[in-house]
Order: sequence, then structure tokens, then C-alpha cells
Amino acid sequence: MESSDHRPANVLRHPSLPEDAGFETICAHWAEDRGAQRGAAAPPIYQTSTFVYPDAEAFEQRLTPASPNYDYTRVGNPTTAVLEQKLAKLERGSWCRCFASGMGAVSAAINACVKSGSHVVAVAHCYWPTRRYLRDYLSRFGVSTTFVDGCDPADFVAAFRSETELLMLESPTTGHFEVPEIEPIARAAGARGVTVLFDNSWATPYFLRPLELGCDLVVHSASKYIGGHSDLVAGALVGRDDELLARVGPEVELLGATLDPFAAWLLIRGLRTLGVRMEYHQKSALAVARMLEEHRGVECVNHPGLESHPQHAVAARQLEGYSSLFSFRPKEQSREAVHRILNRLRLFSIGVSWGGHESLAIGGTMFNLDPKDPGRIIRLHVGLESTGDLIADLRHALEI
Repeated sequence: MESSDHRPANVLRHPSLPEDAGFETICAHWAEDRGAQRGAAAPPIYQTSTFVYPDAEAFEQRLTPASPNYDYTRVGNPTTAVLEQKLAKLERGSWCRCFASGMGAVSAAINACVKSGSHVVAVAHCYWPTRRYLRDYLSRFGVSTTFVDGCDPADFVAAFRSETELLMLESPTTGHFEVPEIEPIARAAGARGVTVLFDNSWATPYFLRPLELGCDLVVHSASKYIGGHSDLVAGALVGRDDELLARVGPEVELLGATLDPFAAWLLIRGLRTLGVRMEYHQKSALAVARMLEEHRGVECVNHPGLESHPQHAVAARQLEGYSSLFSFRPKEQSREAVHRILNRLRLFSIGVSWGGHESLAIGGTMFNLDPKDPGRIIRLHVGLESTGDLIADLRHALEI
């Protein structure tokens, strides 16, 4: 019999670190006990499906405070628990559950908050699979969604109904990189008893901690910056409320979108360099964005770190920095022009996802980045290559 307890026992505890340890220190050491790891500098990988017990009494007491053992990796695993404790600490949460993909985390979080007849309010330019899940999949079960196009908190408030159970936010938004102001929107939702779920994949906890701004749940596509090497697919969900954890638990156990221990170990490795990577991503992407803003072949650049961005003041107040994903519009207004630019790129590869070491570019028609104007938008992820080389690559691609 497999355990139905939603709380994985965390055998490994953080060493004697201060509660206010810095970001990089948490990434490097939190939740790791080298004594329990037999002195290993990196935590072991518990590559096992099941865990065994010395006797029947111990089995009956599994996953209780008196018996902090593991049961089955679909429910919990010691390697994954180290990762979950680190991410919870970084996001200022009290718990974290990790998943086999970002959409595994998103769907589990949404499912835990809605039922038949529920209503969801979501930012219009959210991650496209999230939009499809809300619009197409959940509608089969009597869950409706209102998508809010814009950044004004009043527009979100106007979308709430008596049956609204969940608010789904991104800031910046996907493709357009608009910056809704989180705190007043979350405060309005909280006053109505609406749970606020925030996708923090773009900023990571290095630049933004939505729980501190009134959100209830934070989700990550950990495949992106947290992993950082384009070698795994994973998701994470962080919260502070135990009642929400109890609702998320069955979504983890029963739907089976469980992160495997090796992927968890790779994410622990990726976390150790997250801070330094985000600093380089920020510096390089801003330099690229400023070059594009001044280029005669570019109509506009959608980067919240630029003073020209419509919500730059909100972004500067809300964020502690900027990641390396943004978009721009070429002046030549055709799908063919976008394809010509993409095909002339040499260092920027054409591909989905982002957050890894490599630079990527994609056009609007390829990934539903701009349904209203699909032919003209180009999304860039600025990787860890030399900034000057990336700028030269884009200048070459934009030559007429």
C-alpha cells in the first residue's frame, strides 16, 4: 500500500545557517547536511522507486512526525526534498512540491483551487499552454475563465464574480512583457477570498518574490532559469498556507506528475549558480535590448528594463532586476521579414523554451506569441554567450 499522506518527510535538514542567510548561501547550502551525506559535498541521488522498512510496526508509522521515513518516490524522495526546501526558502514560502514539468505544476495548482462551477480570472497574455488549459481543457468540467487584457488593477477587479476562486497572474506577461502591478491586484483578490497563483518563471526568486506581494502560490517552469542548462524538464509550486498544501497533495500523488530524483539533483546543481547566471543574463540582455531600441530596422522593444517601456516605473519598483527574455517588432511588417531575420541569425538558434545557457529566438506565428498580430513579433532569450557576439549576430540578421 502506498501512502496517502501529502507531506513528504524531510530527513535532511539545513545545517547551522542563519534564517536570514543570503540568496547564494541558500542555493549552496540550505537543506543539505553533510554529516548525513557522509561528507559528500553534493547530496546523494536516491534513485529508487520504493523504500523498505525494518519491520511492520515501522511501516505502519511511516510518514509521521515520529517516523520521518519515505514511502514511494511518487509521493516523496530525499533528493527531491532537498530541492523543495531550497526553493521554499528562496521564495519565502514554507513548503514546495516539485513536478515533472512546469505544466505539471501549473495544472496541479489550478486543479487544487477550482471545482465545477468555479470561475478563474487570468492575465490575457499568459503562457500559451496555461491559457489553453484554462480555456479549452477546464471548460469541459464546468470551469470558466475571464482573460484580462491590460495592466490596470481595476480591470482585474471588474472581472471578479461571486464564483471566482482563482486569479492567475504573470508579470511580465508572455510575449508582450506587460507589467501588471502585483500588490494591488493580489490585495483585491485576497479581500474577496480569491486564491492568487503567480508564474514566476521569468524573474525567478532572485529578482521577485510574489508571496511577499500578497500572492498565495508561486509556480515555476524550473526547466528555465532554475535548471539553467537546457538538460531537464521540471516544475515547482511554492506556498505558505498549510490548507493549500493539503489541497495540492492529492494532485501530486494521484495525477503522478512527479519529478524524478536525478532531475531534482540536476536542479540542485543548477541552483548553485542561479544568482551569478541571472546577473549576467540581465546585463547582457539589457545591452542587446538597448542596441535593438536604437536600430533603424526595429519598431519597438518590449523589455521592462528599458525606460521606454510603458510600465517601466512599475517594473523598477516591483522587480529587483530583469531576466533575459523579451521581444521586439521589426519595422518591416510581414511574416516573411520575420522569417528572414530568424534565418540570418547564427548564434541565436530557433527554438522554444528559454532560460538555458544558449541564446534562442522565435517568431510570433511559431508559438502563438501574439495572436492579434502574429507575423511581426520576435521573442529573444539572451543566453550566456559573449554579449558583443550576440549584438553582432542581431545586427547581421537585421541588415536589409
